[in-house]
Amino acid sequence: MKLNEVLDAAAEGRFPPPDGGTTIVPAPSARDSGVIAFTAHTVVFMDEDPDWVRSTLASVDCDALAATMHPFFLTALLERTGRRTDTIDLLTVARALPGDPPVALREIADRDHPRVVRARKRRDEVRVWATDTGEGVLVLGRGVAGRWETAIEVDENARHRGLGRDLALAARHLVPDGGPVWSQQAAGNARSVRAFQAAGFRPVGSEALLLAPAPDGA
Repeated sequence: MKLNEVLDAAAEGRFPPPDGGTTIVPAPSARDSGVIAFTAHTVVFMDEDPDWVRSTLASVDCDALAATMHPFFLTALLERTGRRTDTIDLLTVARALPGDPPVALREIADRDHPRVVRARKRRDEVRVWATDTGEGVLVLGRGVAGRWETAIEVDENARHRGLGRDLALAARHLVPDGGPVWSQQAAGNARSVRAFQAAGFRPVGSEALLLAPAPDGA
């Protein structure tokens, strides 16, 4: 089994069996490794010894269903792989929609734009749009296992007007090839979670990405 097969199935509402198990699959690229916890089943995607992964999980002193997202296990993965991580995110997905986005956008072609530079560190084929007022930004690119991922930014002075929801919804209209389109939100970022769910993104699990070590001096 490959990670893209797991993700494709989850996008269609077909999830791993809720049996408390852990499935270990190869990393889809040198850039992308991590853990996705679905309901009562976890998928670990990395090029590590499966026996080591399972023995480390067995040593975690907590409910078995929570072991793969436990700080002890994630720290062990980071130490073994030399990678780093940011947060454990809520992983969400939505189908593509036809027609034009609900908000006027202009594409940013400047490869040195800060949002473009940041996005290209974790995604390929990155495209970035901004609202006419410059108060909101939308990013689309190919991320983990080649899936289309989106992220949005809204200026603080433009919040509470529904712009975040409109940008998230716009991603469903702009995603190439008919989607699906994925997005990660930090669990504590309630505004982002609300915006994406209002735009029709549904939660499928939690995700911890293990990022490749930064180049020296980066």
